Amino acid sequence: MRNLFNRMPDSLQRILVVFAVFVFVVLFIRFLIPPSIKDSTVHVRETLEREMTHPVQYAGSDVCAECHEESNLKKKGYHKNLSCETCHGTAKEHSEDPTGAKPNLPKKREFCSLCHTYDPSRPTGFPQINPIAHNPLKPCVSCHNPHDPKPPRVPQECQACHAEIARTKAVSPHVQLECTTCHNVPQNHKLTPRTVKATIPSERTFCGKCHGKEAAVKHVPKIDIASHGEKYLCWQCHYPHMPEVE
Repeated sequence: MRNLFNRMPDSLQRILVVFAVFVFVVLFIRFLIPPSIKDSTVHVRETLEREMTHPVQYAGSDVCAECHEESNLKKKGYHKNLSCETCHGTAKEHSEDPTGAKPNLPKKREFCSLCHTYDPSRPTGFPQINPIAHNPLKPCVSCHNPHDPKPPRVPQECQACHAEIARTKAVSPHVQLECTTCHNVPQNHKLTPRTVKATIPSERTFCGKCHGKEAAVKHVPKIDIASHGEKYLCWQCHYPHMPEVE
């Protein structure tokens, strides 16, 4: 048989190999792949049967709304698209025995940080903070009502337009500095920002007030303003909203 195959032309050999592979694939699909994978009707039926055997753990936000007035407040707030059980955990037992089974109350900072810690991949306008610098050690719920999580001071001024810069600065060594520490901002800049510009430092001595070797400010990198960087302004080499620290 092998000799017969070897005597065949190369083109015929390739055709036979392709045909054999095709037959193998057809047989594999027909006899070895389970029906639940090949037939969507069987797949849906078996999936429903399997999932129906699992115990029900979630009650659903509609059940929560029957007893908790806070749900009406949540429907109008920024968390309106979150299920109650996203934060409070499964509540089926609580809905059946309200006094015996208590829902989870996430009061630790680490829980809210799962969504609100700065991440550059999140969309502009999504509330993000640096949990190390933002009201350290305080539980988030001490300032924010989780069912209507408006900030105590609605962001205005710079971060309303410069969201990307604000998010970058929030995780930089300059996080504690107000924008007006380095920028003079005319009132009309808020009305016509493209025609009335905020100022930027134009002298090396400006950064030297904190970073010069003789500066009184402690715990910041110090350099010799007279020799470091020669004639260039500091921000021409160092991005001020995220300055590197060596």
